Amino acid sequence: MATARKEYELFVMGNPLLDIQVNADKTLLEKYGLKANDSILAEEKHKPLYEEIVKNYEPVYVAGGAAQNTARGAQYLLPPKSTIYVGCIGNDHFGKQLRRAAEKDGLRVEYMVVDEVATGTCAVIITDHHRSLVANLSAAEKYQLDDLKSVKWKHVENAEFFYISGFFLTVSVPSILEVAKHAAEKNKVFVMNLSAPFLAQFFTKALDEVSPYWDLIFGNETEADAFAKAHEWAHTDIKQIALSIAQLPKVNTKRPRIAVITQGSQPTIVAYQDGTIKEYPVIAIAEDDIVDTNGAGDAFVGGFLSQYVQGKSVEESIAAANWLANINIKLVGPTYPAEKIPFVPK
Repeated sequence: MATARKEYELFVMGNPLLDIQVNADKTLLEKYGLKANDSILAEEKHKPLYEEIVKNYEPVYVAGGAAQNTARGAQYLLPPKSTIYVGCIGNDHFGKQLRRAAEKDGLRVEYMVVDEVATGTCAVIITDHHRSLVANLSAAEKYQLDDLKSVKWKHVENAEFFYISGFFLTVSVPSILEVAKHAAEKNKVFVMNLSAPFLAQFFTKALDEVSPYWDLIFGNETEADAFAKAHEWAHTDIKQIALSIAQLPKVNTKRPRIAVITQGSQPTIVAYQDGTIKEYPVIAIAEDDIVDTNGAGDAFVGGFLSQYVQGKSVEESIAAANWLANINIKLVGPTYPAEKIPFVPK
């Protein structure tokens, strides 16, 4: 007799943010010292940006945060009750909006809620199909290890796969390590994302603390290059950087590491710990069909995980990743079609 499927096998942890998304030109980027394709944490000089885009532009509000985008993407292609998401929000209107939006997408959210600060937000500035993200973490950075070990630990024990955004390194490295060590001890799959160049540049020590636990590590070519520079590697070829990441020291030797590095419209590089490197082309898309690349990377990982947690091969998982990312960039924001479109492997 077949064993019943266990609920909520994919555990995702990150920074839940309400995205405030606007279309603008380079003038706005220059005013706040922003780059067209970048992700940064808000500094004091960026604080007026949020009020300005709400007042002077036509904002679109999306339940976001990189890890939550990925969780929603994975759940989009998974059976009901497959994905659970953990993070911290404020006890406010935006927090309620986030919860409603996530649950509408079928995601089970187990937020830690705090009263003292507001729910986190992210300014998303779109210029000519490029996006600049400025995150004001606020409540998101208040997540505590105690919440994980007491209230949420039953969900950790229940899960077989774990995904944590690299952005969470700025919030609670102890929480990441707690999950990572559990995964290694129980031979479960632990997955992370390099997430942004600034993490490799300024949070190198934190990255190096968690890297030995990576079973799967995702990133794009810019993030991989920043990781190589932060570690003073001599080689600059992205394939070799991917391989070097795959071959970093590893705690759980029962699972060889896989590094997946995307390159926009160029083929995705998959490097294995044994030295194998493979390339997978993306799905071609006409320039006129591109609406917004914001969230495409998150959708890619979500699509990949949706198959990988079901025991599918890397090749099948990459196919789903490309498929979901292709759908995502035809929509506004890190969103997915309201009516589910089934993924059919070719």
